[in-house]
Amino acid sequence: MKVTTDSELASRFTRDAGPLLDALSRRARRLTTCDADAEDLLQDTLLHAYRGFRSFREGSNLKAWMFRIMHNRWVSAHRYKQCRPAEVAVDDLGEWEPTDGHCVEAGVLESLSDSEVKTALATLPEGVRAVMYYAGVQGYTYAETAALMNIPVGTVMSRVSRGRQRLRVVLAHLDHSADLAA
Repeated sequence: MKVTTDSELASRFTRDAGPLLDALSRRARRLTTCDADAEDLLQDTLLHAYRGFRSFREGSNLKAWMFRIMHNRWVSAHRYKQCRPAEVAVDDLGEWEPTDGHCVEAGVLESLSDSEVKTALATLPEGVRAVMYYAGVQGYTYAETAALMNIPVGTVMSRVSRGRQRLRVVLAHLDHSADLAA
């Protein structure tokens, strides 16, 4: 097997992959919903193809290999986006501004009815619910909550994180960003 230097590998990749850029770009636009996502997908594909180009066997079908990489990168990105909670633009939150040390989440929680919040909190496991009550509802700091519950601060932080994630899922039906988009 012939050992190639990085510069030889880069020039060979540029020479072989260059003619495929238009076809890859068209495929990326068909797979994604917008030009910006298509450009990102194309760049991600080229990056992964270049990283694996040293193991590519010369004489194999480079076009099929790169299209398969693009498809796999698109599937991975699609799955990743589905696992993330819905993101809302800051402009969609309105004119509410935090005051007196309140955070944005507190303002959003104030806009919900008490019964919705109580029902959502009731779905949380006991330890997470208690941490969310002290830190989120009563306004204690993480250190104060840790002292009250006799647990490490890191445990409080991880429980708050898990609690927020679960509350996002439970309260997702109240997402008003879908109303704004319509």
